[in-house]
Amino acid sequence: MIKRWIITAAIVILIIYLIPYSLPFLLALLTAIMLENSVKWFMMRFKWPRFRAVLVTFLLYLLFIVLFVWFIVKLVIDQVVTLAQKGPAFANNFYEESLKQFLKESEQYFKSLPIDVFSSFERTLENALQSVTRMLQAIVEWLFGLAAAIPGFLIEFLVYLIAVFLFSLELSRLRIKTERHLRETTKEKLYLITSKLNRAGVGFIKAQVFLSIVTFFMAFIGLSILQVPYAILLSILIVFVDVLPILGTGSVLVPWAVISFFQENQFLGFGLIVLFVIITVVRRILEPKVFSSNMGISPLAALVSLFVGFKLLGFIGFFVGPALVIIYDTLREAGIIKSKWKI
Repeated sequence: MIKRWIITAAIVILIIYLIPYSLPFLLALLTAIMLENSVKWFMMRFKWPRFRAVLVTFLLYLLFIVLFVWFIVKLVIDQVVTLAQKGPAFANNFYEESLKQFLKESEQYFKSLPIDVFSSFERTLENALQSVTRMLQAIVEWLFGLAAAIPGFLIEFLVYLIAVFLFSLELSRLRIKTERHLRETTKEKLYLITSKLNRAGVGFIKAQVFLSIVTFFMAFIGLSILQVPYAILLSILIVFVDVLPILGTGSVLVPWAVISFFQENQFLGFGLIVLFVIITVVRRILEPKVFSSNMGISPLAALVSLFVGFKLLGFIGFFVGPALVIIYDTLREAGIIKSKWKI
């Protein structure tokens, strides 16, 4: 008995150690499982052999990735090129009309301050400038690191795509081989667990895509009403930071609103604050309901798991929290976890 537990523990430790090196294959296996329904549909609808159904499904999946990446990259490049052409004029306009005027007005006020107070403010300003400089350096280093990592990412992505195709081909055989080592009751529980986790995984992606689309249209409509240039590019940026709980829409809209007030553009500043409030409130109202309906858990459980997961683990907890709730519910329904207790 002890020997079996030691062997099991050793296998679990080995699997945990190998997970970081096996991510492309794990993602490929999950993708193949999610594409399995499409493969079965082609096999039943057109009476195709598995190889042809897998090939068509894989090519459609690859076409979707290519079109999605092409659309995003083209959209971003077009907006960035336009912004780069007009960026220097915008920066000069901001300096002449806002920052220079602000410094000129502040100079009269600072002259009336005691020397100690002025020196303290000067040191604070220097520290702030140094912090901004370090932040910019860190961003530049991160961009260089990102550029250096692109070749490695492309290799891993190629391995992922090949693995998706091969896993799709072998999925039925892998299932048969696995079933040989399972009791009938264990097999039923495993099917229940995998089907629910598969539904939850697809549901999470659908929920996140839906919320991102809603956020994009709210941002785009709001920025268009405010007559902001580059509304599409800025809406994509807002969607990107809104997906990350660490940042949120406030990291874009609030500083922008402050700058607008400095430029004496109260209409734009107030409009950006209102847009920030609307996006935040609508997303927080929709989030629990959308996640619960797509992932099969209650709105309260979705809200609590999202909040507690983020507080405990940060960004990763945003995914881990709901996943743990789903796994617990699935194991309880399968009878693996018993919860019939009383106080």
